[in-house]
Amino acid sequence: MKRIADILANEWAARSWWMNLMFLFCLYMTFVYLPFDLFLKPVAEDEEVWFGFTLHGWWAKATEPLHWLIYAAGAYGFWKMRPWMWPWAAAYVAQVALAMLVWNLLDPRGSGWLAGSVAAAVLLIPTIALLRARHTFQPPTQGTPT
Repeated sequence: MKRIADILANEWAARSWWMNLMFLFCLYMTFVYLPFDLFLKPVAEDEEVWFGFTLHGWWAKATEPLHWLIYAAGAYGFWKMRPWMWPWAAAYVAQVALAMLVWNLLDPRGSGWLAGSVAAAVLLIPTIALLRARHTFQPPTQGTPT
């Protein structure tokens, strides 16, 4: 029987370090943050950001399951390195980059165009990395063990 450490080491080796970080982030969002957000956070305090626009209260609560589904799909897709993750993971991260810019411009808590531009630029790094990682999401060729 394999040791847990061996299983985790093999799992960690299945993708690059930065994809492992994205995988862990998706796991956290799926199993820790979004269940808390959906089931424990009071409606009056609830906020969800979509494309840079902040939804509050019941509108936010109503859209949380969609965020949950997105992060659960991301966790599964990174875990199994599913081919459909390319280009959808990059598209989602690019959308978050744009949302950071829009949110910083529109929300009263935002810090303006400079902070939004910096945040968007930082998020474009994993967007480009995901776009360039198409080969890592391809199924193994026939005859190659899985």
